[in-house]
Amino acid sequence: MTAWKLSAPSKYVHSAIREDDDLADELRKAGKEIIKLSSGDPPVYFPTPKYVIDAYVEALRNGKTSYSRSQGVPELVNAIIDRYRNRYGIELEDQDVLVTSGVAEALTFLNSALIDVSDAAVILMPYYTQYPVAIRMFGGKFLLGRYDEENGWDIDLGELARILKGRRRKPKYMLITNPNNPTGTVLSKRALEEVIEIANEHRILLISDEIYDEIVFEGANLVSVGELAKGVPHVILNGASKAFDATGFRIGYAIVPGHDALSEELKHKLADYCRVRLCANTPAQYALAAAMNNRAEHEKAVSEMVRAIKQRVESAMKLLAENPYLTTVRPRGAFYIFPRIDMRSLKLRDDKEFVESLLKEKYVQTTRGSGFGAPNHFRIVSLAPSTIIGESIERVNDFCEEHSKSRQ
Repeated sequence: MTAWKLSAPSKYVHSAIREDDDLADELRKAGKEIIKLSSGDPPVYFPTPKYVIDAYVEALRNGKTSYSRSQGVPELVNAIIDRYRNRYGIELEDQDVLVTSGVAEALTFLNSALIDVSDAAVILMPYYTQYPVAIRMFGGKFLLGRYDEENGWDIDLGELARILKGRRRKPKYMLITNPNNPTGTVLSKRALEEVIEIANEHRILLISDEIYDEIVFEGANLVSVGELAKGVPHVILNGASKAFDATGFRIGYAIVPGHDALSEELKHKLADYCRVRLCANTPAQYALAAAMNNRAEHEKAVSEMVRAIKQRVESAMKLLAENPYLTTVRPRGAFYIFPRIDMRSLKLRDDKEFVESLLKEKYVQTTRGSGFGAPNHFRIVSLAPSTIIGESIERVNDFCEEHSKSRQ
């Protein structure tokens, strides 16, 4: 009998996004060609721009391969400061910016620094799958607000106020995502202002994950929380993965702009976490700094990518509109589509069986909505070319017809 066992929090460590990868691999080994619409990985279909790759190669050739400053190389920190000044009119100082190995590491650092056993945080459903995992890993729990599907997935402010009203022990933080994964929502300025007011009223740290901030479709207007939350303690999360088309670089960052006592304490503690893990990927940091500083090339690359993504989303939406078993709110940013499934009309138990059966029968891999806290939905990543997206949605539509309760 062994004397050791896994920790209690480890049971919460799970990825709904990648849970069907093994099944997909088995099907490939059996000779099936899988269309993977489950992973939000832009470089698969939009190669990382050449000027970014060249900057990475230059960093390698110039010997930028050693440990670097734990909080981020000065070149990248300064580039981030310039980006937020130019893009959002936000003034930052060096110590406000902490470079991490992707937003995932920033989330881990924040929860480790903030969450004690039985502490709570507020997340809104549907949420990115890592949010509750990161809280539970440190013994915390989460309170669920929600984005309102009937109102275009904007924040349900009444529900948010309700779950906070009268609580003696306040949550440590509230986490929002803008643009949203998995819905593609771009939050309204009014909703952001209300959320900031609620956070201020209840003295809750506000965290805004803005990793998709440049992938916004024409007609939508993204406002960073940093533009509105001046004087209210907040954290902004962002990185290289999406707008800079470099998921594998694993470069993210946390911005803590406030100078109140608690914000100062938090940014110093986050710097300690950065020091404990030594540093983020050194040459990748230099490459992202070059990408941010080369604004002309970046604007060209990201605008072309966003234009193509919007076309692919529109192509998918037209075909989804033909499916009587699905209802879909039109995305306004990111690259996700999040249909609601009319499970009552299908001979399937739930969204998990829907996604698994779709993979087994039609060889299209998506992600179940319950993994994002939204049962009876599923997530489609619309990065593939329109021909692939079109073929995939046609298979989804055929799948629904084949599993319809009205089919004899």
